Amino acid sequence: MRAILALEDGRLFEGDSFGAKGTSVGEIVFNTAMSGYQEAITDPGSRGLIIAMTATAIGNTGINSLDNESSQAHPRGLVVEEINLIPSNWRSEMSLNDFLTRSKIPGISGIDTRALTVHIRTHGTMKACLSTDPAMTPEKAVELAASGVGFDGVDFVQEVTTPETYEWDPDDQLSRRWNIAVGAGEVFEPLPPVRFKAVVIDLGVKFEILRKLRQNGFKVTVVPATTPAGEILALEPDAIVLSNGPGDPDLLEPIHATVRELLGKKPIFGIALGHLVLARALGAKLLKLRAGHHGGNVPVKDLATGKVLITAQGHGAAVDPASLPEGVEVTHVNLNDESVEGIRHAGHSAVGIQFHPEASGGPHENAFLFADFAKLVEKNKGA
Repeated sequence: MRAILALEDGRLFEGDSFGAKGTSVGEIVFNTAMSGYQEAITDPGSRGLIIAMTATAIGNTGINSLDNESSQAHPRGLVVEEINLIPSNWRSEMSLNDFLTRSKIPGISGIDTRALTVHIRTHGTMKACLSTDPAMTPEKAVELAASGVGFDGVDFVQEVTTPETYEWDPDDQLSRRWNIAVGAGEVFEPLPPVRFKAVVIDLGVKFEILRKLRQNGFKVTVVPATTPAGEILALEPDAIVLSNGPGDPDLLEPIHATVRELLGKKPIFGIALGHLVLARALGAKLLKLRAGHHGGNVPVKDLATGKVLITAQGHGAAVDPASLPEGVEVTHVNLNDESVEGIRHAGHSAVGIQFHPEASGGPHENAFLFADFAKLVEKNKGA
């Protein structure tokens, strides 16, 4: 069945539909990851987006429930050059096509994703309309894209945050590291003993962040994004984590105010959107990126060590380095555009990382940042 992708500036692409039938509007971004399409689709941070994958063939390994980053899919649409309808992987439980159909998310294949990516890089992120409606005209699709709801001005965090407080993995079953041992089949590595209590403010948290915290000795309690500072401190945590999530961070002033109340009381770790919330709480301003950073191969330099990290990212804004207040230092920078990728306020024991150190879907080389945060928490408890 025919499908159409129309950008708000009038650029049109026609292809074949897959997934659900229908019409949707969202902010279109390109994702440069070579793998991890399932993790990107189930990441709450993709709420409100139409994701264009730059890798040529998508869907090869199907979908399996263990790799989901949340309980549902979140984008408004998926754009690929080639969709594999018959996956080949022993862990696959269904095809990507079936998963998107069940999730009521439309997709379009058979278009030149390189041309689309170049267009977005040149003209910037914009709204788009993806439609499988046979009656949809190009003119109407462009009109819907231009007049529809994008990313700006929408508080998507309220759509994805947990409605109530809960303890993550109380039976230590969901956080175990899974691998395959030669001759032994599937095995799970034992978890370390609990040393600290962490409260995660859920802005759209990924399961892998919660797993990584438990794997580094944290007992994890997840609270709604609107939880007041007093209620968080009443849980007597040793640390506070501001999770990843979707949307415009400048719309989250009540959460910024909560974090301001928490600064200096407990060590804080901000990840992705949580990093931007931390920066705003510290008094910094944000910049909107032209095309955003979405993918699993973004180079970032650690200014303390000089090492280059290959990172997973998914964001459309960054910290304005000129606005950083006294006491806040930049710890990481993006080597593609020199944007801020990490900050630290030593006096408040607060650190923020713009990229995804858990990187479920890859690369996994930056998970050491959770261990570094555990060391900061241990040092703070001993002070």
